[in-house]
Amino acid sequence: MSAQPQGRGAALFRLAEDCLPGAGLGGYSLPEEARFIFAEGGGARFRDADGREFADYVCGAGALMLGHSHPAVAAAAQKQFARGAHMFGALSDVGAELAARLVADIPCAEKIAYATTGSEATAYAMRLARAFTGREKILKFEGAYHGNHDYALVSTFPTESGQWPRGVSDTGGAPRAVGEAMLVAPFNDADAAETIFGRHGDDLAAVIVEPVQRIIPADAEFLAQLRALCDSRGAVLIFDEVVTGFRLAYGGAHAALGVTPDLASFGKIIGAGGPLAAVAGRADIVDLANPRRRGEGNYAYFNGTLHGNPVAAAMTLAMLDELARPGAYEKMENYAACFCARTEKILRAHGLPAVAARTGSMWQMLFAERAPRNYAELIGGDL
Repeated sequence: MSAQPQGRGAALFRLAEDCLPGAGLGGYSLPEEARFIFAEGGGARFRDADGREFADYVCGAGALMLGHSHPAVAAAAQKQFARGAHMFGALSDVGAELAARLVADIPCAEKIAYATTGSEATAYAMRLARAFTGREKILKFEGAYHGNHDYALVSTFPTESGQWPRGVSDTGGAPRAVGEAMLVAPFNDADAAETIFGRHGDDLAAVIVEPVQRIIPADAEFLAQLRALCDSRGAVLIFDEVVTGFRLAYGGAHAALGVTPDLASFGKIIGAGGPLAAVAGRADIVDLANPRRRGEGNYAYFNGTLHGNPVAAAMTLAMLDELARPGAYEKMENYAACFCARTEKILRAHGLPAVAARTGSMWQMLFAERAPRNYAELIGGDL
């Protein structure tokens, strides 16, 4: 079977070439020899516009925890769409029910504030931290992806490791002041973080960290040290759980790690494939987004046309019911472990050294001798 699109797929790509940069979406543009256009999906498989079937190892960048078109999620979406797809500026019944469910299920959540995407959620969390502390600088970690906004795109894709604490912008068009507000440290290096706190602690509003940075798990001691450093200098600890939230454990990775952040950003899985995200955390911080505080000096503006979208909220409630079933996470982790072990065996049988970097049901195959602990080791392998 040819990898290139034929017929309808080729015609659609001709349209896309004329209309979209790179004939793709955002940062993703397929080479001509490996192009396809999605048409429909079910479970762990999808078909393209030419009817070819593929196994989907990505499933919506992790947003589709239950796969494509799960019956319970699809039924919830259809039912809510018939009741009303969108109510701007007014909380829906399912939006209120989901908020209560998330507060009950997420360990750090005393309150939540809705957003639309994971990128929005990390940007809002940083804004809340700055409003709460009155400080400007944020510490992030080299190689960490926190979304598409200017503050996130600092030392996310550096070609060389080791440029810290001042990071490098990954995008054109970002103001110089953004880079000055972001500090960067090597991931899983508690000593480096402590050194930066020693020099900049009075200016730090927050530390933002992924419990699993792409496919690199954070050491428990590293997260505990970040918690202690934030406590000692009055900074806000933010967990970016856009990828890990309800993926590594029900309620989020911090439900299983024993370290509780002040704020956590959720996206992807929160939404079940729909336009919904959230910032969860301490009430005294999240309440700075209360619109009744408008006009106060530390009021943190949250707003979006699709915030709390009722269709996405209904989908998420249905998905959470499925994930809360006994054995759901064990089943997913067993699938991932079995797949990684068999893939490694096949690669080694062909003389190709590889390792499955896996945490829970999250995995990635790397052509390296061992799983990396930080970004420098990650780019040192053959990706």
